[in-house]
Amino acid sequence: MEDIERDWDKPVTEAGIAAKASVVVRVGMLDLGAGTGSFRVREMMHRIAYPLGVHVRADVNLTDIEASCTDGHDRITEVVDLPTTGVNTERIWLLEHFADWFNVNLGTGAMYHTKPSISEELVEHLDAPDADGASIMRAVEHDRKAAEEASDARQRAERYRAIRSTLEKAWFENAGYVRPERGDGPSAATGAAAAPAKPKRVHQPPKGEYAQHFDHVGKAAAGASGAAGDAAQAGTDGITVRQAHERLDLIERRVPLYAPWQSGLASALACAAFVFLLGGGVYDMVGAFVGAGLGQWLRRRLFAHHLNQFFVTFVVVAVAALACTGTLRLIGWFDPIALQHDTAYIGAMLFVIPGFPLITGGLDLAKIDFPSGIQRVAYVLCIVLMATLAGWMVASVVHLNPEGFEPLGLDPVLNGVLRFVAAFIGVWGFSVLFNSPQRMCLVAASIGAVTDTLRLELVDRGLAPEVGAFLGALLAGLLASAWRSSVRRGWLPPHLGYPRICLTVPSIVIMVPGMYMYQAMFHLGQFDTQQALDWAFRAFMIIICLPIGLAMARVITDKSWRYDI
Repeated sequence: MEDIERDWDKPVTEAGIAAKASVVVRVGMLDLGAGTGSFRVREMMHRIAYPLGVHVRADVNLTDIEASCTDGHDRITEVVDLPTTGVNTERIWLLEHFADWFNVNLGTGAMYHTKPSISEELVEHLDAPDADGASIMRAVEHDRKAAEEASDARQRAERYRAIRSTLEKAWFENAGYVRPERGDGPSAATGAAAAPAKPKRVHQPPKGEYAQHFDHVGKAAAGASGAAGDAAQAGTDGITVRQAHERLDLIERRVPLYAPWQSGLASALACAAFVFLLGGGVYDMVGAFVGAGLGQWLRRRLFAHHLNQFFVTFVVVAVAALACTGTLRLIGWFDPIALQHDTAYIGAMLFVIPGFPLITGGLDLAKIDFPSGIQRVAYVLCIVLMATLAGWMVASVVHLNPEGFEPLGLDPVLNGVLRFVAAFIGVWGFSVLFNSPQRMCLVAASIGAVTDTLRLELVDRGLAPEVGAFLGALLAGLLASAWRSSVRRGWLPPHLGYPRICLTVPSIVIMVPGMYMYQAMFHLGQFDTQQALDWAFRAFMIIICLPIGLAMARVITDKSWRYDI
């Protein structure tokens, strides 16, 4: 700490290895705490370490990082531990912008975004109430003004060339010559003989050496390179260790984008849409809406007190199931048919599905990072166990018997349209639960609406659900890569460039077989082991197909995944 404090106000490139490592490891810690996989954490740490001349070797697990950093002269090892894990896609997105801002100001190019002004404005104004929206608008306005100034400069240059051409033509005509074309010598328009063309003297001094009276030849280039060097030096000196940590402080301390009641509303809409996609009717959707909304609101309130995740999961699932069942009992006083919808409470507890660590754990395994992947899968199993156990206990107490949803008998075309709408709403709701900005939510929802509707339509036509899940995840990965590539090529606005993982995971979370997992626990509680194993293996097959589909899309579109290097 003394070494870091001593270099606190130094340019980060001139600081010691301890101060440099503090920035590198902290970026990795924030990325890990946002729920991303270990491969992305390492990539981000290397991105920060590169302009500092630091080599990093990091072991990344579910809640800890052990990183060894060296600059060729000194070496330091840092270990950081997180008290818990969670999901925050906004932080993942902001850290990408921070990495670009950091690299551009230290003299290297941007990696994630083709418009460095977007990252510059966003990172410099993180303390603004509407940092993302206001900063993006400022960056867009800055780019527009720069384009207008460049256009005005081109127009002035064209006018200058036109005036010069006119003056040259008039001079030649007054002198009795015809103005030569480009590359021709002057010829006499009148007179006995044409004036001989003077040979053009070409001066080519030795490379890097100029005579005294030719100093002006290299002066412009030297001035340009000197200005660039001064700018680069100014950029380097402009980021001190203090300033880097202050930007990271603002990212770490950002309040959630959505209040607990907003998160509860998004959960209610997402789970109601989820129930429809599973085949539920209006009463099932109403029950899931009430239960999931109340459960997510309570979960946010309990997490604010830093309670244990497994305890909170058990409590909120029980509350959600009881609220859903109580709502249907109240409706049953007016319409007894509502009393027959016992399966609806399963939909009310689907908001606790740990889809993000499930997918990132599978991707870590695909990158042969077994320690992190196995830890994430174990974490997912613990959350699923607590959730299904709570649901089974509620079902035992109030004597529920979930036998599935009755067929709705809708027209195939109408059913497809409703599925598209429900998938859009469901993915949008889960994106809100992951703390995604609204633009990111809408992009992910658009991808999820296409992929999940296609998956369900293929399954209705006889395709195995496991193959449908694989194809849906593969298409989601390809669409997210195409979206990001379109932004980089300028086909889409630069401020719509989002990390792939922030688009793909919310779009396929709705494909996670939460119904199958609960059915497995329910039949296990009834000691019907054959049915329990049947549902468990069905869930297992779909679960492993989802990350495989995403990994296959990355192999197709990303060279770093295609080759083992």
